[in-house]
Amino acid sequence: MTCICGKGESLETCCGPLLDGTAKPSSAEALMRSRYVAYVTGKIDYILATHHPERRQEVDRASTERWSQSAKWRGLQIVSTEEGGPEDTTGKVEFIASYSIKNMAVKHHELATFEKVDGVWYFADGQEVSTQPIVNEGPKLGRNDPCHCGSGKKYKKCHGAAA
Repeated sequence: MTCICGKGESLETCCGPLLDGTAKPSSAEALMRSRYVAYVTGKIDYILATHHPERRQEVDRASTERWSQSAKWRGLQIVSTEEGGPEDTTGKVEFIASYSIKNMAVKHHELATFEKVDGVWYFADGQEVSTQPIVNEGPKLGRNDPCHCGSGKKYKKCHGAAA
């Protein structure tokens, strides 16, 4: 059986030792994966313990526990990692956590930052990644329309020349 984090190992050899405190995550990605497993299995104490000590008070235990229990967890996808290795002190992990609540599918896409304090990795902050395309709300400029910058030139001879 593979670990809930999707890495391919069993829970007992992958995230289990991290969750029960017998091992420490060796990287930011390992911490990210184990935190996902903690959400899936309802180990809220682990979520709190691995939150950066300076920001731990920002976590609302009750709402975190409610979310963990009400979600039907579907999987974790690591999109990318930046630094966060055994020799680093900071790292970033972009991930997508899939789950459903009340039969509504959700994909939580986040860029998480991690910091190592006294040799231990902690979740520092997360920023949701928007997957919505940017849509221009205004009218489309034609090649022969006046440029939007106010130069008095046609768009094709001004800002449109680079395109």
